[in-house]
Amino acid sequence: MKIRTRFAPSPTGRMHVGNLRTALYAYLIAKHEGGDFLLRIEDTDQERYVEGAVEIINRTLQSTGLIHDEGPDKDKGVGPYVQSERQKAGIYMKYAKELIDRGEAYYCFCDKERLAGLTQVIDGKEINIYDKHCLHLSKEEIQANLDAGKPFVIRQNNPTEGTTTFHDEIYGDITVDNSELDDMILIKSDGYPTYNFANVVDDHLMGITHVVRGNEYLSSSPKYNRLYEAFGWEVPVYVHCPLITDENHAKLSKRSGHSSYEDLLEQGFLSEAIVNFVALLGWSPVGNEEIFSLEDLVREFDYRHLSKSPAVFDYQKLRWMNGEYIKKMEFEPFYEKALPYLKQAIKKDLDLKKIAEMVKTRIEVFPDIPDLIDFFETLPEYDPEMYTHKKMKTNAETSLEVLKETLPLFEAQTDYSNDALYQMLCGYIEKKGCKNGYALWPLRTAVSGKQMTPAGATEIMEIIGKEETIARIQKGIDLLSKNV
Repeated sequence: MKIRTRFAPSPTGRMHVGNLRTALYAYLIAKHEGGDFLLRIEDTDQERYVEGAVEIINRTLQSTGLIHDEGPDKDKGVGPYVQSERQKAGIYMKYAKELIDRGEAYYCFCDKERLAGLTQVIDGKEINIYDKHCLHLSKEEIQANLDAGKPFVIRQNNPTEGTTTFHDEIYGDITVDNSELDDMILIKSDGYPTYNFANVVDDHLMGITHVVRGNEYLSSSPKYNRLYEAFGWEVPVYVHCPLITDENHAKLSKRSGHSSYEDLLEQGFLSEAIVNFVALLGWSPVGNEEIFSLEDLVREFDYRHLSKSPAVFDYQKLRWMNGEYIKKMEFEPFYEKALPYLKQAIKKDLDLKKIAEMVKTRIEVFPDIPDLIDFFETLPEYDPEMYTHKKMKTNAETSLEVLKETLPLFEAQTDYSNDALYQMLCGYIEKKGCKNGYALWPLRTAVSGKQMTPAGATEIMEIIGKEETIARIQKGIDLLSKNV
């Protein structure tokens, strides 16, 4: 049997990380076995439809490499792949009426007032449980209501006694009392199918063998199973993924600021790193390796290694992982992505490519760049205490001495390449009989005004040039002279 999975998002806005993980796992399950991955747009909830959301879905799947084999743009004979189009074709009503003929569903004409009166409070929560009132209408009463154009829904006719058991690949066998199932609506009063009903019909007609979704749908699964059984259809393999929480173990929400794929792109994360990270939100590879390309994931992924426990979205781990991907990038693609951030911090005519080379191995996300390099543009105000470094055995007095002694050397120097400057300083260090750090620490402090920089003193001097180097060293001398 060829494995067929699907990603069936609702077009309601940006793609949540949980939805991206569902798409990724569905893709990996199919591709690991040489199967098909389908895209289906579930737009039956017209009130939540967001203009442009379908484009976001397509763009996200394209940029993450989760390319579908079938979908709205690739009809392989089981389309349409958009539920509103399937509704207009009468597919859902046809199957709902088939269930009515089988006694597994029925017309319900109850108005809002009557339904409101069926609300019960159980464990402090208001729950609406339908009482099967319309199940007992005669054929004549049903026809009269239909002829009169009375609004209706179609409900599933679930048993009220006994139990229903379904199997999930991660959570095992789960049994529920049929009294808890309720007669859920299959076709709404506007003629559109509910999410649950459309899912079952479409998955069957499209030959879906494995259904991947979040574990919040576990409670709905018995109703799905009863629909499959009512039609006499084969039940697919269920794979329910664990909840994704933030670092505080609360459900990942839009308020977290990094709940969607596009949020993360805007925060400077690479698509490949996001996919790699999302794959590990609930899945554990066999070994200790954590860096996986999409091709690696296709080869290694086994949904049987998914966890039942909630997966924590560790933002710091994602930053680390993204940094590893940045380090491995070819320079030109890196420079192209880094350039807007370089220009954000630097307006002077400096060698941005050399600066980019300096920061490439020192950032985790691209927005880290401006704070790391802003000193190239303007020397910040800084505390003279920065010249004191126990390991380098420097303090204000020794630093002032180094700056005063080297200033004439920099003024006389004509070649301001990194190598030439370094060789000149090596000569000074050898003559003085001190260690490298003793001289280089105060010089780097003077030309950067920062404790941490992406490059050494002479590399910085090469970028800012002779005039600015001399000016900054003189400023360091002036600052230290006031404090010694």
